[in-house]
Amino acid sequence: MDSTKSSEDVSHVDVISAKDLLSSGHSYLDVRTVEEYNRGHIDKAINIPYMFLTDEGRVKNPDFLDQVSSVCQKEDHLIVGCNSGGRGLRACVDLLNAGYKDVRNLEGGYSAWVDNEFKGDKSAEQFKTACKFRP
Repeated sequence: MDSTKSSEDVSHVDVISAKDLLSSGHSYLDVRTVEEYNRGHIDKAINIPYMFLTDEGRVKNPDFLDQVSSVCQKEDHLIVGCNSGGRGLRACVDLLNAGYKDVRNLEGGYSAWVDNEFKGDKSAEQFKTACKFRP
């Protein structure tokens, strides 16, 4: 009998390895809010927010797993990313507990991707200013 997965069960991948995996068939699941995603994202990313920003603060997307299952199979190879890694880690735990086989959390999230100046859907300068923690 499988036990419930926790954050210790999540595999992590650095941005350089993630870039290689994405070019070899892995999919990128961006779990940031739609607003964050629209400011800049990794090419061909699938955006399904793990949390929403409300007047009361952040709340978990109650339809997250259903939305993921509508576009991803449990056998798909997924790299999960948020802005800095926290939401991505929690999303990975939920995905593993839902039966997804190969999910990896992008270490440092989109911010780390930007720090490495990897190409996304925006120019390098636009890319850097799109991150929440940038001046």
